[in-house]
Amino acid sequence: MSRAAGLVEGEHLVLRFHPHWKTVLRPLLILAATVAALLVVLIVVPSGSYSIGVRLAGSGLALLIIIAFTAVPLLRWRTTSYELTTRRLRLRAGIISRRGRDFPLMRISDVSFAQGLLDRLLGCGRLIVESPGEHGQLVLTEIPRVQYVQSRLFQLVEDEQQRLASEQQ
Repeated sequence: MSRAAGLVEGEHLVLRFHPHWKTVLRPLLILAATVAALLVVLIVVPSGSYSIGVRLAGSGLALLIIIAFTAVPLLRWRTTSYELTTRRLRLRAGIISRRGRDFPLMRISDVSFAQGLLDRLLGCGRLIVESPGEHGQLVLTEIPRVQYVQSRLFQLVEDEQQRLASEQQ
Protein backbone atom coordinates (compact mmCIF):
# COMPACT_ATOMS: atom_id res chain seq x y z
CA MET A 1 0.00 0.00 0.00
CA SER A 2 1.38 3.39 -0.90
CA ARG A 3 0.83 6.78 0.68
CA ALA A 4 -1.26 9.43 -1.10
CA ALA A 5 -1.62 13.15 -0.53
CA GLY A 6 -4.55 14.28 1.58
CA LEU A 7 -4.91 11.17 3.71
CA VAL A 8 -5.58 11.53 7.42
CA GLU A 9 -3.61 9.77 10.12
CA GLY A 10 -4.35 6.05 10.15
CA GLU A 11 -5.82 6.11 6.63
CA HIS A 12 -4.12 4.08 3.91
CA LEU A 13 -4.53 3.97 0.16
CA VAL A 14 -5.91 0.59 -0.90
CA LEU A 15 -6.61 1.04 -4.61
CA ARG A 16 -6.11 3.82 -7.19
CA PHE A 17 -7.37 3.63 -10.78
CA HIS A 18 -8.51 5.65 -13.80
CA PRO A 19 -11.57 5.06 -15.98
CA HIS A 20 -11.23 2.00 -18.25
CA TRP A 21 -9.06 2.34 -21.35
CA LYS A 22 -12.10 1.89 -23.59
CA THR A 23 -12.94 5.55 -22.89
CA VAL A 24 -9.88 6.60 -24.92
CA LEU A 25 -10.65 4.29 -27.84
CA ARG A 26 -12.85 6.81 -29.68
CA PRO A 27 -10.29 9.67 -29.37
CA LEU A 28 -7.54 7.38 -30.68
CA LEU A 29 -9.71 6.34 -33.65
CA ILE A 30 -10.40 10.01 -34.38
CA LEU A 31 -6.66 10.68 -34.24
CA ALA A 32 -5.93 7.89 -36.72
CA ALA A 33 -8.70 9.02 -39.10
CA THR A 34 -7.54 12.65 -38.92
CA VAL A 35 -3.93 11.76 -39.66
CA ALA A 36 -5.02 9.51 -42.54
CA ALA A 37 -7.25 12.26 -44.00
CA LEU A 38 -4.43 14.80 -43.69
CA LEU A 39 -2.02 12.46 -45.48
CA VAL A 40 -4.55 12.00 -48.29
CA VAL A 41 -4.93 15.78 -48.64
CA LEU A 42 -1.16 16.28 -48.66
CA ILE A 43 -0.67 13.55 -51.30
CA VAL A 44 -3.68 14.34 -53.52
CA VAL A 45 -3.32 18.14 -53.69
CA PRO A 46 -1.02 18.81 -56.64
CA SER A 47 1.99 21.10 -56.38
CA GLY A 48 1.21 24.66 -57.29
CA SER A 49 0.79 28.14 -55.92
CA TYR A 50 -2.61 27.50 -54.31
CA SER A 51 -1.56 24.13 -52.85
CA ILE A 52 0.39 25.74 -49.99
CA GLY A 53 -2.80 27.41 -48.76
CA VAL A 54 -4.81 24.21 -49.10
CA ARG A 55 -2.14 22.20 -47.31
CA LEU A 56 -1.86 24.77 -44.51
CA ALA A 57 -5.65 24.91 -44.11
CA GLY A 58 -5.85 21.10 -44.02
CA SER A 59 -3.04 20.93 -41.47
CA GLY A 60 -4.65 23.63 -39.31
CA LEU A 61 -8.00 21.87 -39.41
CA ALA A 62 -6.34 18.55 -38.54
CA LEU A 63 -4.55 20.19 -35.62
CA LEU A 64 -7.82 21.65 -34.28
CA ILE A 65 -9.55 18.27 -34.57
CA ILE A 66 -6.66 16.51 -32.83
CA ILE A 67 -6.66 19.00 -29.96
CA ALA A 68 -10.44 19.08 -29.49
CA PHE A 69 -11.30 15.43 -30.07
CA THR A 70 -8.11 13.63 -29.02
CA ALA A 71 -5.88 15.64 -26.69
CA VAL A 72 -8.65 16.97 -24.43
CA PRO A 73 -10.37 13.57 -23.92
CA LEU A 74 -7.00 11.89 -23.30
CA LEU A 75 -6.08 14.53 -20.72
CA ARG A 76 -9.51 14.22 -19.11
CA TRP A 77 -9.05 10.44 -18.85
CA ARG A 78 -5.54 10.77 -17.44
CA THR A 79 -6.51 13.39 -14.84
CA THR A 80 -9.57 11.50 -13.60
CA SER A 81 -8.80 9.13 -10.77
CA TYR A 82 -10.65 7.07 -8.23
CA GLU A 83 -9.06 6.10 -4.93
CA LEU A 84 -10.22 3.63 -2.31
CA THR A 85 -8.74 4.18 1.11
CA THR A 86 -9.39 2.50 4.41
CA ARG A 87 -11.79 5.35 5.30
CA ARG A 88 -13.31 6.78 2.10
CA LEU A 89 -13.91 6.65 -1.64
CA ARG A 90 -12.15 9.63 -3.27
CA LEU A 91 -12.99 11.00 -6.73
CA ARG A 92 -10.65 13.49 -8.42
CA ALA A 93 -11.02 15.06 -11.87
CA GLY A 94 -10.03 18.11 -13.88
CA ILE A 95 -7.45 19.20 -16.42
CA ILE A 96 -6.87 22.83 -15.47
CA SER A 97 -9.02 23.19 -12.37
CA ARG A 98 -9.47 20.24 -10.02
CA ARG A 99 -12.68 18.86 -8.55
CA GLY A 100 -12.87 16.31 -5.80
CA ARG A 101 -15.52 14.43 -3.93
CA ASP A 102 -15.08 12.13 -0.95
CA PHE A 103 -17.51 9.52 0.30
CA PRO A 104 -16.84 8.33 3.85
CA LEU A 105 -17.13 4.54 3.96
CA MET A 106 -19.23 4.72 7.11
CA ARG A 107 -22.01 6.43 5.11
CA ILE A 108 -22.13 3.89 2.27
CA SER A 109 -25.11 1.56 2.61
CA ASP A 110 -24.88 -0.50 -0.59
CA VAL A 111 -22.34 -1.22 -3.33
CA SER A 112 -23.33 -2.93 -6.57
CA PHE A 113 -22.18 -3.15 -10.18
CA ALA A 114 -23.67 -3.56 -13.64
CA GLN A 115 -22.08 -4.84 -16.84
CA GLY A 116 -23.32 -5.15 -20.38
CA LEU A 117 -21.97 -7.71 -22.83
CA LEU A 118 -19.19 -5.47 -24.16
CA ASP A 119 -18.30 -4.42 -20.61
CA ARG A 120 -17.99 -8.07 -19.59
CA LEU A 121 -15.70 -8.79 -22.54
CA LEU A 122 -13.50 -5.78 -21.72
CA GLY A 123 -13.60 -6.25 -17.94
CA CYS A 124 -15.26 -2.98 -16.97
CA GLY A 125 -18.65 -1.72 -15.88
CA ARG A 126 -20.71 0.65 -13.76
CA LEU A 127 -20.20 0.85 -10.02
CA ILE A 128 -23.27 1.97 -8.05
CA VAL A 129 -22.61 3.32 -4.55
CA GLU A 130 -25.63 4.16 -2.40
CA SER A 131 -25.76 6.19 0.76
CA PRO A 132 -28.57 7.76 2.74
CA GLY A 133 -28.90 11.51 2.40
CA GLU A 134 -29.47 14.11 -0.26
CA HIS A 135 -27.02 12.69 -2.82
CA GLY A 136 -28.38 9.15 -2.51
CA GLN A 137 -26.78 7.23 -5.34
CA LEU A 138 -23.43 7.65 -7.07
CA VAL A 139 -22.95 5.90 -10.41
CA LEU A 140 -19.38 5.61 -11.68
CA THR A 141 -19.07 4.46 -15.29
CA GLU A 142 -16.23 2.71 -17.09
CA ILE A 143 -14.68 1.25 -13.95
CA PRO A 144 -11.95 -1.29 -14.74
CA ARG A 145 -12.22 -4.67 -12.97
CA VAL A 146 -15.58 -3.53 -11.61
CA GLN A 147 -16.37 -6.80 -9.81
CA TYR A 148 -13.08 -6.67 -7.91
CA VAL A 149 -13.55 -2.98 -7.08
CA GLN A 150 -17.11 -3.65 -5.88
CA SER A 151 -16.08 -6.52 -3.62
CA ARG A 152 -13.07 -4.60 -2.29
CA LEU A 153 -15.20 -1.52 -1.56
CA PHE A 154 -17.83 -3.67 0.15
CA GLN A 155 -15.14 -5.27 2.33
CA LEU A 156 -13.71 -1.85 3.22
CA VAL A 157 -17.19 -0.63 4.21
CA GLU A 158 -17.60 -3.62 6.53
CA ASP A 159 -14.11 -3.11 8.00
CA GLU A 160 -14.86 0.56 8.67
CA GLN A 161 -18.15 -0.30 10.38
CA GLN A 162 -16.35 -2.81 12.62
CA ARG A 163 -13.62 -0.27 13.40
CA LEU A 164 -16.19 2.35 14.40
CA ALA A 165 -18.14 -0.18 16.49
CA SER A 166 -14.97 -1.21 18.35
CA GLU A 167 -14.08 2.46 19.01
CA GLN A 168 -17.50 3.07 20.58
CA GLN A 169 -17.06 0.24 23.09
